[in-house]
Amino acid sequence: MKQDKAPDGDYLWDGSGEPDPGVVRLEQLLARYRHRGTPPSLPRRETSPRRFAAQAALQILVTAASLLLVAAAAWFAHAVRPAGWTVQSLAGAPTVAGAPIDGPARLPVGETMITDAASRARMDVGSIGVVDVEPNSRVRLLASRLGQHRMALDRGRIRALIWAPPRLFFVNTPSSTAIDLGCAYTLDVDDRGWGHLVVESGWVAFQHGGRESFIPQGAICATRPGVGPGTPCYADAAPAIPEALTILDFAPTQDVRREAALRTVLTLARRKDALTLWHLLSRGTPAERAQVYDRLASLVPPPDGVTREAVLGGKRRALDAWWDALGLDSVTWWRIWKRTW
Repeated sequence: MKQDKAPDGDYLWDGSGEPDPGVVRLEQLLARYRHRGTPPSLPRRETSPRRFAAQAALQILVTAASLLLVAAAAWFAHAVRPAGWTVQSLAGAPTVAGAPIDGPARLPVGETMITDAASRARMDVGSIGVVDVEPNSRVRLLASRLGQHRMALDRGRIRALIWAPPRLFFVNTPSSTAIDLGCAYTLDVDDRGWGHLVVESGWVAFQHGGRESFIPQGAICATRPGVGPGTPCYADAAPAIPEALTILDFAPTQDVRREAALRTVLTLARRKDALTLWHLLSRGTPAERAQVYDRLASLVPPPDGVTREAVLGGKRRALDAWWDALGLDSVTWWRIWKRTW
């Protein structure tokens, strides 16, 4: 059998050795198309520092534009979502906008949620906290937007837990507005519109018209329609003190019980109850405020520059300076937050 001789070398790769006859024939046929000139010289591409910086800047701009587009899409998706809070039944079947719920639901702005004697619910206050709505309560959602979450408690009980900065969460009641200053608290409103606040942690401000009360952790405060917030006192104060404050806060100045009520408060007040006496400096008759001044001065002397005349004259700077001497938080931050209430 005739065998073809294997070519020597590797002609096809590097031109060495004996070429295959078939390759030789192809070379002869294609010889006229062979390139006989020299390759053209191309300009050398150089990257200057300025060009490099421009390219880097362009890449950064493209990346930033992409991120901005994503953020805008997320904002738009949030903006077009109907304003409201997520609601979850904790017991029974609360009603939202008149319809009973037995699972997650949404309470839109302007709508009402009602619990009966056997139902409870939890509301997510945006992303800043939660509010538990106890049985026999009626609440309304008034606003839910960046910078303000506001609801109304018409009757019943809520427990609010807020972990956002102060002045973002408000609860309207028939007699006062509770302004969250970063806290947890329980708020009750009865069928007469009378309210009662208990602060578990942080601070709450109670405000109505020009009347305001600051309630710290461990303190309580009542509120009544037509008057506004009463005088706060600590929950561990002598039991006779809150009873006496009810008369001083909500009874007319002609009420014959006032003299005995004030004497009770002044007699039983501890150093800690300076909180209560400080609020009484701005309430009641001039004669009552003078007695309060003397008692508070015996417990916490007024700081230098704070005069009796200025305090009894209702001068805000003097009252604030004395507040700062009580050992509670500074009044400065409070004044800052309340500017936009």
